[in-house]
Amino acid sequence: MDDAEKTNGHVIDRDKLHGDFPTQFQEPAFWEELGRTVAAFGFIEGELAKAIFALTGAKEFDPKGDPEAFNAWIKTLEKALTDQLAGLIISYEKALTENPRTKEHDFSRLIAELKEAKEIRNALCHGSWGKPDDQGRTVPKFVRRGLQIFETPVDVAFFKQTRAALREIICDILDSVTMVGYKFPGSDSPGEQLWPDPATLTVN
Repeated sequence: MDDAEKTNGHVIDRDKLHGDFPTQFQEPAFWEELGRTVAAFGFIEGELAKAIFALTGAKEFDPKGDPEAFNAWIKTLEKALTDQLAGLIISYEKALTENPRTKEHDFSRLIAELKEAKEIRNALCHGSWGKPDDQGRTVPKFVRRGLQIFETPVDVAFFKQTRAALREIICDILDSVTMVGYKFPGSDSPGEQLWPDPATLTVN
């Protein structure tokens, strides 16, 4: 007699679980659209890191004459590589505020949209998905700080609408760099390039 039998306990029969447990309740298209939407949020994080590099790298200083400022910039870049969306938004807003070329532009709407997108991203990435209603919509169980409950029903149309909005945000992030005259890192955009061309580097 095993321990479970001795205590009249119960263990789950794994062999009787659905093959797609715990995601068997939604259609495959739902999960594909969720995956694409989460991937779009991941792409935004990468583009924000590049934008932070471009906007903060425009500052001129002598690494030897001002090592503290140079080391602080390196830490900014390291943070951009490891931060998630919430931290990246803070660093990006700071980079926009401190770059002298951005003074003539208003990026408050973009920052507000990024912060709103962050809340949706957190619910989609960290929510617990239960059974859908009769219209194929599911409200992920997710509670934000301050005990704010996410209450929006989510379906395939929601994911597509969210990605359409994310595409606009991505373009706005790229524009925030190129419209002030810098080349966006990793692109063929015009503008001032703030890093050396590898083809021009020589090894002594």
